[in-house]
Amino acid sequence: MWTVELSATAYVILGMVSREARSGYEIKARVDETTRFFWAASYGQIYPELKRLAEAGLIEGVDAPRGERKRTVYAITAEGEAALKDWLRQAPATYEARDEGLLKLFFAGVLPPAEAAEILRWMGEHRAGLAERLRALEPLATEKEQSDDPYPLMVLRAGIEFNDWFAEWCERMQERMLAPTHEEGRP
Repeated sequence: MWTVELSATAYVILGMVSREARSGYEIKARVDETTRFFWAASYGQIYPELKRLAEAGLIEGVDAPRGERKRTVYAITAEGEAALKDWLRQAPATYEARDEGLLKLFFAGVLPPAEAAEILRWMGEHRAGLAERLRALEPLATEKEQSDDPYPLMVLRAGIEFNDWFAEWCERMQERMLAPTHEEGRP
């Protein structure tokens, strides 16, 4: 049984290598294509965690150079798979969303309503753009779902629907804030 306390990044790595052996670079690229929309991981987090996970016996690294380039590919061990499954069977401990736009909107009472409404416009544009980027990933995710794993597509669709809703909410709040009948633009 592993004795090391695992970070969220460690579980991201275990998940990323649970189906296919990957290098640190490939893990980061996969994170950037998938989970970064709700859970990011940087190279500065990934590489130290790869070392810790290998030392704990949860993954194994194998040298797999490409030409002159040194490269290590990591695969999950049986103990690593057990750790991942244990974590998946526990209720999430973190439901954290960080959004600078919402933080700015929270303090926007110091601005005139028209300027505060700009924050909502920026947020809405960002969310609408993100929903479109996620929609562009849907055909590939739909194709992969037909293989054996429906959950990434489920999460992708959650992201699309959430960002569509958020963009619409921003638009409604902006209209409400700027409505002439609203006293001082307060929602």
